[in-house]
Amino acid sequence: MTDKAILVQNKVAAKNVDSYNRSAMAGSSTDLSNGNVFRLDSQYTSTGNTEVWLVSAPSLSASTMNKLWMAASPEVPITIDGSLKYKGLNQDPRKFYIAGSTVFDAFKPQAGDVITLTEEALDSATAQAYANSSDGVYTFAWGASAVSDSLTLRYLSTTYISIGTGAMDNQRKTAFKFEVIAN
Repeated sequence: MTDKAILVQNKVAAKNVDSYNRSAMAGSSTDLSNGNVFRLDSQYTSTGNTEVWLVSAPSLSASTMNKLWMAASPEVPITIDGSLKYKGLNQDPRKFYIAGSTVFDAFKPQAGDVITLTEEALDSATAQAYANSSDGVYTFAWGASAVSDSLTLRYLSTTYISIGTGAMDNQRKTAFKFEVIAN
């Protein structure tokens, strides 16, 4: 299984403001990673899930490249065997993803928030000055400038996220620290 994105919420307003947090769910064919970006335009209408919002990809045609949300669920990896799902068998956060049709935690990034993301949440591992939301995809695209009317992150530094695997020499994951400048 390929590595999935890891998100660290260094300093985010959502830790103190409840309205910047929601429960969300993507369609059955859409798997997400922490740090993926999306729209939450409507609520789920099924009985018992009325506080769950439905995920849609950012879209230029819908004029919604900003006012986006990010996946930020506790990293308890799910092992899927046929139709059975087992949580917590693998503690490596690089293997954590949110399976389609699973309710997860989302937050709305605010200008001034500081976050750290691994390269899997971006279109490449080559840092540039900014990372912007992109049309039709759940990841950010590096760019030399900020894109108006998009969720825009300003690159601060390249860093590492330590992974407590107990193994030698694979315990650090390259990551990028950002400041949210527009949403």
